[in-house]
Amino acid sequence: MRGIPAPSERGPTRDKNYLPHLQPYVPCYASPDACARHIGRCRHTHVVWTVNCEEIIYQPGLGDDSNSGTLSGLSPCSQHKKGRQHHNQPQGDTSIPTFPCLDAQQFTYIQNLMKSLALIISRSDFYKYEEEVDPIDVASSKRVALRAFVWLIELPLVGSLVTSFFKRKNGITRELQETLVPEAPMFRPEFPPQEPEPGTLYLEEESAPLTRVESALKCLPPYNPANSWNCETSPFLYWKIRDFAHAYRSGFSTPSAVAECIISELEEFNNKNPTMPFLISFHTDDMRNQAAASTQRFKEGRPLSILDGVFMCVKDDIDCYPHPTKGATTWFHKVRPVEEDAICVSRLRSCGVIFVGKANMHELGLGVSGNNPNYGTARNPHALERYTGGSSSGPAALVAAGLCSAAVGTDGGGSIRIPSSLCGTVGLKTTYGRTNMEGSLVDGGTMEIIGPLAATVEDVMLVYAAMLGSSPADKFNLKPPPPGLPMLSSGNGLDDFGSLRLGKYTEWFNDVYSTDISDKCDDVLNLLQKTCACQITEIVIPELHEMKTSHMVVIGSETLYSMNPYCLDESGNQITHDTRASLAFFRSFSASDYVGAACLRCLHCRIEFLNLSICRLDLSPWVLISISENRAIPIFPQSPRAKNTTLDHFIKIREFTHSG
Repeated sequence: MRGIPAPSERGPTRDKNYLPHLQPYVPCYASPDACARHIGRCRHTHVVWTVNCEEIIYQPGLGDDSNSGTLSGLSPCSQHKKGRQHHNQPQGDTSIPTFPCLDAQQFTYIQNLMKSLALIISRSDFYKYEEEVDPIDVASSKRVALRAFVWLIELPLVGSLVTSFFKRKNGITRELQETLVPEAPMFRPEFPPQEPEPGTLYLEEESAPLTRVESALKCLPPYNPANSWNCETSPFLYWKIRDFAHAYRSGFSTPSAVAECIISELEEFNNKNPTMPFLISFHTDDMRNQAAASTQRFKEGRPLSILDGVFMCVKDDIDCYPHPTKGATTWFHKVRPVEEDAICVSRLRSCGVIFVGKANMHELGLGVSGNNPNYGTARNPHALERYTGGSSSGPAALVAAGLCSAAVGTDGGGSIRIPSSLCGTVGLKTTYGRTNMEGSLVDGGTMEIIGPLAATVEDVMLVYAAMLGSSPADKFNLKPPPPGLPMLSSGNGLDDFGSLRLGKYTEWFNDVYSTDISDKCDDVLNLLQKTCACQITEIVIPELHEMKTSHMVVIGSETLYSMNPYCLDESGNQITHDTRASLAFFRSFSASDYVGAACLRCLHCRIEFLNLSICRLDLSPWVLISISENRAIPIFPQSPRAKNTTLDHFIKIREFTHSG
């Protein structure tokens, strides 16, 4: 792109002694009129910063040529007039008479930076999803634009100007710095007082995982193998955990037989075009050894639990020995070796779970598409031309494909719920502090949790019962009440839905790219209302934008804090560009921004608690209805070499298990 220095010209920027006169600048606009217009839409926008107490202004040219812009100098900053004589100003250089604080090389460099900024902002809209863009254009020109944008925002001077612009345009500055929130900051979640709920079984956290799983089994309806073993009822029906347990106990199959089928399928998909990179780390010998041990336990009639012999995968930001934890990067395992299982993985392993490997994910969890240039992107098993969603893309894809009964993922902003929704599985973001985060890459925050993904609600309950348990610190600080599971065994089927009240926020519900999405969801609501006599009530969720801002600042700051020790050296340069853009934006948050976000967090928790108290005055249970994605699932850029494949490939494991 014109106006951006070539790589050979960027070398001086790495020299700490280069541009010694540059001081922290103050970004602003030259006029109120320019401030009122959007930079991305106006070519006359002025960009101003302070260099050596001289205000330098760049005004883009009126034509299409980005080199037609001009630089000019204004009067020195008033607060620095007295100290101006202390600057080492170059003498005798008449080529830049209006900038006595810059030499010729510095002047050229500043001019290139300003042109680059104006060109990128005026011709690119990085916060808008372009639905009609040609896939080839996405794969080429957008990649160049992203690289240029990342290079720009990582510059020590211009980067702050760009991030400040986006923060102000999106109302972040107004909400965090210009608004007084009448609440004390909340730096950690709180558990409000809670009355025991009817129809709920409360578990003892201190009990062993095996005991909790047995208790969870009592919550499920009686098992009927005919409901899952009838191949004529559906061409594809997910096997539940109890289906596998029945097959093992009845001698129809063994964990070793299922392991060989899974290994064969994974190897086959890795060799297909397009590939299906479900896993980042996969050891066939380790998987066979686990399956052999489980098979032996069944032969001896002493399975550990209902989870014995069940195959699960673990997201690549959770430790699962002997697999490395990379966070879907190419280098993280080199600076953070894995010596043992994470706490939640250890609890599942004690119940006999067989771990397939480390599942694919969006790099460092900083994205909701699941796109991964390092290892390839896991595709949606129900539509291979579409994304899975993220960041727990691999876990959701493996469960949706039927290769794993359940998976373990992490969620701080939808990383379990989004891919579960797009892949048609069940994902649970547990209440913060319910699961021990020790052994994960995100164990130092106040939003991230480790949670289960599975094909059905009952499987999520079984896995959750095995892995739950607060850390000692969370037990002491948060004092959470005992975790509970719904008693599905005492239900009356569809009759129970009649007592539900479905809360529908219409403005949010209809905020979709296509009305086809909202119309289909309306059809589902009407069906529930007609068939089950559910009540649909209009509700309003206040301050959604402020809630989003608070979440972004808190989780972004916490992510940056946990990543900083590993990204200070050259390892940070090995991160992909979209992740680098997120980290650069997170670096723009100040301590006061974090405190302001914590105040907003407290305010919204108070509002939620008040709404919860009001809802409890009505004995009918409430369910909030929302559309998980406001547009169709994104489609992969097309490749002429890609071949059409279908979900039929994934049926092989089920047929193999049936054949025993």
